[in-house]
Amino acid sequence: MKIAMTGASGFLGSACRPALEAQGHQIIRLVRRVPGVGEARWDPENGTVEANKLAGIDAAIHFAGENIGGLWTKQKKRRILESRKNGTRTLCKGLAALDPRPRVLISISGVNYYGDRGEEILTEESSSDDSFLSIVCREWESATAAAFQAGIRVAIPRLGVVLSRKGGALRQMMIPFKLGLGAKFGSGKQWMSWIALEDVVSMIQYVLENDSITGSVNATSPNPIRNRDFTAALARSLHRPAFLTIPAFALRVLPGKMAQELILASTRAVPDRLLKSGFRFKRDNIEEALQ
Repeated sequence: MKIAMTGASGFLGSACRPALEAQGHQIIRLVRRVPGVGEARWDPENGTVEANKLAGIDAAIHFAGENIGGLWTKQKKRRILESRKNGTRTLCKGLAALDPRPRVLISISGVNYYGDRGEEILTEESSSDDSFLSIVCREWESATAAAFQAGIRVAIPRLGVVLSRKGGALRQMMIPFKLGLGAKFGSGKQWMSWIALEDVVSMIQYVLENDSITGSVNATSPNPIRNRDFTAALARSLHRPAFLTIPAFALRVLPGKMAQELILASTRAVPDRLLKSGFRFKRDNIEEALQ
């Protein structure tokens, strides 16, 4: 396939791009700077895409968006929302205007769509709530409307916490754990939906090739884990102790309700649609994934 990709140099794109190229696919990277060979320029803020360089593409994969890590100031939260909404809308309008149009768009979202749901098991049919990240995910997913209306197959993987030592949340978590300062957050009872980076790559390849997959799909391990159990598993994998607890009240002082939504929220999502379609995870056990 000839595939356009946003966020190709980011955490997810850096893993998926070489894997797809190894299968013989051609990747056209969408960049904000002056484009080089194999690149096309796009400007999400001004709503423009260099459409002539996307002529004849078979698919598009949309990874780009402001990192949700960092302190949630008002400006940060605005960038988180607008980068996703404006970027997705710009890309989809550009794809819809192509002739011929690509067959499929994979546009990433997150299981934060569901919000803090306690013990509830969450499938793709579950509702969202009114938390900040739920609103972000709804806006993000709704921004694919132009592509959907143009007859492009739109698949929206809702990612859990992506585990890889190369980047993402795990890379940051490993620092205190290696120092013997690993800790559970709050009660530690909250559920964490996770997925190994290797399975993200496999899932992207699978969705590209499987025409039956449309709409939202939970891209998470079939085995979500409580924070306290994840803490213990990570400590074991690094051969370090993890006896500490960071109390919830200490985390809630972070601005913008960041801790409540990213650290203390309980999200027990399962990949119902992927499993029913026949997808098989390579790393669905937390111990094996961390090792």
